[in-house]
Amino acid sequence: MRNIVLVALVAASATATGLASPALAQDGPDKPAFDGFRVGAELGYDSLRPGSSAQSSISGDNKADGLLYGGDIGYDKTIGHGLVIGAEAGISGSTANVSNNPVNTGDFGFGRVKAGRDIYVGARIGTLLSPTTLIYAKGGYTNARLDLTASDGTTETGQSFNLDGYRVGAGIEKAIGRNTYAKVEYRYSNYSNARLEYANGANTNNFSVDTDRHQIAVGVGFRF
Repeated sequence: MRNIVLVALVAASATATGLASPALAQDGPDKPAFDGFRVGAELGYDSLRPGSSAQSSISGDNKADGLLYGGDIGYDKTIGHGLVIGAEAGISGSTANVSNNPVNTGDFGFGRVKAGRDIYVGARIGTLLSPTTLIYAKGGYTNARLDLTASDGTTETGQSFNLDGYRVGAGIEKAIGRNTYAKVEYRYSNYSNARLEYANGANTNNFSVDTDRHQIAVGVGFRF
């Protein structure tokens, strides 16, 4: 899975580089390529795993890997000297899941864990490598959902965790034509707070966790 995603990243970047320059020549210098509202779709690699703190240690290699899919919206503004700032938000899903020994409390999730929806709100800042190429860093708040199937070997229950944390990342974006773009980015998330949601809608108080998330995403979109 990892190799397939990485090959896709390279191919998307190469395609964007080859197509963007001649098409953007029509816009002229008075229309910055990275100004305005944008909406896009994303596809890539997603990996959830325990963090580095001792209480998050697990047995074996029980990380959850899968396919990332989703979309995002944002607004960017070129503010001079090749600097671009923007705000963005996104929502995604994932096929990442892992199954463990349901009675071994040293395993991640105490049973089967499946990644649910993932929400992100943040900002980015970048610099132009050329009039049609932007490199950027990003950061903000993220909230993730993990669907848990727990069992004591006899009784099975289903519950969900809501995780709160931060996200940082970096990427490269290429303008293609008048209004379209393609991008490749890496992002890291760490969740430090969680609450357990029961089927009847009740929640526990927040408690401390340490969960890491690594994602590599290819995106395409339209800028208004």
